[in-house]
Amino acid sequence: MLAVVAGVVLAAPVPASAHGALTNPVSRLAACGAEGDSAGMAACVAARKASRNDFEDWDNLRLPNVDGRDREVVPDGKLCSAGLSRYQGLDLPREDWPVTTLTAGADLTFAYRGTIPHKGTFRLFVTRDGYDPTEPLAWSDLETKPFLTAKDPTMRGGAYRIKGELPSDKTGRHLIYTAWQNSDTPDTYYSCSDVIFKAAKTTKVAPSAGESAPATGEVTEAPATEAAAPPAAADPEPVSATSALPMIGGGAALIVLFGAAYAILLHRTRRDRRG
Repeated sequence: MLAVVAGVVLAAPVPASAHGALTNPVSRLAACGAEGDSAGMAACVAARKASRNDFEDWDNLRLPNVDGRDREVVPDGKLCSAGLSRYQGLDLPREDWPVTTLTAGADLTFAYRGTIPHKGTFRLFVTRDGYDPTEPLAWSDLETKPFLTAKDPTMRGGAYRIKGELPSDKTGRHLIYTAWQNSDTPDTYYSCSDVIFKAAKTTKVAPSAGESAPATGEVTEAPATEAAAPPAAADPEPVSATSALPMIGGGAALIVLFGAAYAILLHRTRRDRRG
């Protein structure tokens, strides 16, 4: 009897030494799991039904001994489940998965909830332009290189906090695919987060002196320029000979007038003396 009991004990599943899932932006498993806020959504209900799993182990989507060979080990169409049948409902191609709205090019602190601290490297990929959520997700749907990589980030408040910049050239519906490769266990964890990128607000900036305006169609304010120096006061024009004639003629007239008056006065004086 003891041998049977011992056999049962040995056959019981051994809990993994590390657990976790991306919670900001929220992953499908974290949103639809037993502790998720979106468990009642149609996509989550369908995922649990297809998986025959209530997703109580929302933090245990992992594969051992991948060693960075994700594209070789995880098959196309099964990226969100990592090929594990108990999570296969996460691969359902649908447009109604819980989604997080993000601003393209913005800074974001990603949160990866971890139930047991461990060391490792996070690699975050984003889907290419033209991604269609109604088609099974394949590796060819993801950009080749991660837009963010973080090694051994600090865990605070029960989650690894990873500061990074979102892709600036994405708009509309996309998916962020996270691979967390442990360095102190043989496991790699996977998460699919559905997101919508909205365009960043543009700020009108006047070009610097010597720079041309950007060819974006945006109307930029004209750059400030130095005020032109006021024109110097004009030198007075010299008086020409012809313009001086009226003045000279006026003086001559006065002399003649005074001369005439003097002559009349002199004539009267002489006449009075003779009389």
